[in-house]
Amino acid sequence: MTSALGAAGELAIRSLIEKAPMASSLADAFKSAGYRLALVGGPVRDAILGRLGNDLDFTTNALPHETKKILQSWAESVWETGIVFGTVAGKRGDTTVEVTTYRTDSYGEESRKPAVEFGDSIEVDLSRRDFTINAMALELTQGAPVFIDPHNGLSDLAKKIIRTPSTPEDSFSDDPLRIMRAARFASQLDFAIADEVLLAMKNMSGRISIISAERVRDELTKIVMSPKPRTGITILVETGVAALILPEIPKLQLEIDEHHHHKDVYEHTLTVLEQAIAHENRLGGENLVIRLAALMHDVGKPKTRALIAGGGVSFHHHEVVGARLTKERLKALRFDGNTIDDVSTLVALHLRFHGYGDGEWTDSAVRRYVRDAGELLTHLHVLTRADCTTRNKRKADALARTYLSLEERIEVLMEQEELSKIRPDLDGEEVMRLLQLKPSRAVGDAMDFLLELRLENGPMGAEKAEAELLKWWAARKQN
Repeated sequence: MTSALGAAGELAIRSLIEKAPMASSLADAFKSAGYRLALVGGPVRDAILGRLGNDLDFTTNALPHETKKILQSWAESVWETGIVFGTVAGKRGDTTVEVTTYRTDSYGEESRKPAVEFGDSIEVDLSRRDFTINAMALELTQGAPVFIDPHNGLSDLAKKIIRTPSTPEDSFSDDPLRIMRAARFASQLDFAIADEVLLAMKNMSGRISIISAERVRDELTKIVMSPKPRTGITILVETGVAALILPEIPKLQLEIDEHHHHKDVYEHTLTVLEQAIAHENRLGGENLVIRLAALMHDVGKPKTRALIAGGGVSFHHHEVVGARLTKERLKALRFDGNTIDDVSTLVALHLRFHGYGDGEWTDSAVRRYVRDAGELLTHLHVLTRADCTTRNKRKADALARTYLSLEERIEVLMEQEELSKIRPDLDGEEVMRLLQLKPSRAVGDAMDFLLELRLENGPMGAEKAEAELLKWWAARKQN
């Protein structure tokens, strides 16, 4: 249905004029060259919702090389990374635009790359898009703006429901990543997924295996970073998608028999994720590392689960196993090295606090806690606090007080000893001079000894450190 500018279109236009006035000049540039241009997809949806940003998507009947010429005369910078798929991007001021030629995309049964064909009809272009709420357009080059909504996306937007323009089966065959995108939009927009779409997601979940790890990673990241990641993760688990892309999470749904009750690890994990998000302000805002760490912190439990005689369950060393599983999974999903290292480190350390008991840690133990956390200390504070999901208020309050006392001790030692900059009391040159050594493994061993000494005793000063080093060196030579 192509309609005259209705209330929704008027709202979209107002939002577009207020937040992206350059769109009209871009439309004029395409119109002058004899082509059509329409705002399309997510920006139309967001304009109607009153949340339009500075990244705008357009569609046109101009072929990619013609689009590139127009953008080069309009934008301050242009890039053509996606030109083989019909997309050329540009930036002018604070506004980034992507302009794509009318097209249809589809995947073969086993292909990881879509076959792209260009068309000459915006209606056909919209019919091949993922969801009805993203299949609306605002034509900007045919006189007064025209709101185009052939699949009743506006109605679905009002109903807060996710449906597909064609059958879900056809849509997910065209691009299986749309199965994950449905979960993502449910998380981002707090929308429900239509029953027939949910059924197709379950029946076709196996198709996600033909999608590249990078695209899966990017979609998973958007779900994890959404306002309600629980929603999207739950959908991925219930449709069977998670079993293929992140199998460690559904495996947390451990069986609980009548003799060995324990808390639902899967539900606990989702609660920890939500509680970590509630403390993200300590990290400066939304933080992928802490969200992934919260999601993965207990993934070692299924492999370490053991029943205790007389009732109960143990998960000895699940943090060690979990750190290894986390590193393997994030590598498989092509996350960057820093993210992989940071998340797996937090998983490995997430139980360390529970050795603190009622606050009887020595200063040495506190120093080691800080040293091992390194730059992730605040992340570890957030994860440890989030990991308390007991419904026993007295127990929860006691854990919170104990952890607060640890944080306070860390602050005191930080001020006294600059814990974040823990170094041996002697440097390498001083060690080589004192022990009459050249650069060698023995120097490294000596530095390790001095670091352990520093962690155990705090700052000792050069004179005492030299005496201890000489004593250690003499004993080493005797052995």
